[in-house]
Amino acid sequence: MGMNMNALMQQAQKMQKEMAKQQAELEARLFEITSSGGAIKISMYGSRKLEKIEIDKDAIDPEDKEMLEDMIKVAMNEALETIDQEYEKLNAKLSRGFNYPF
Repeated sequence: MGMNMNALMQQAQKMQKEMAKQQAELEARLFEITSSGGAIKISMYGSRKLEKIEIDKDAIDPEDKEMLEDMIKVAMNEALETIDQEYEKLNAKLSRGFNYPF
């Protein structure tokens, strides 16, 4: 067997460090998602912590509270989906970079 256990452990540790670093960077990244044709803007960190919600004043109709609530819900889900996709891309990239010999 070409690679000894020690070298393998070192490679695994290096990989783990790189994963932790990239995950921390993703968590700290601020995503800005504009939804409902610009009516709602969500700023959310990769850690899924909400930074802010901006609502266009034209989207605020006192007669139609439900529509605004729906638009906020859609925007939040879009923001979470965007972040989930980034995590999936990161995991795919990192697992490609490490081939287990067993």
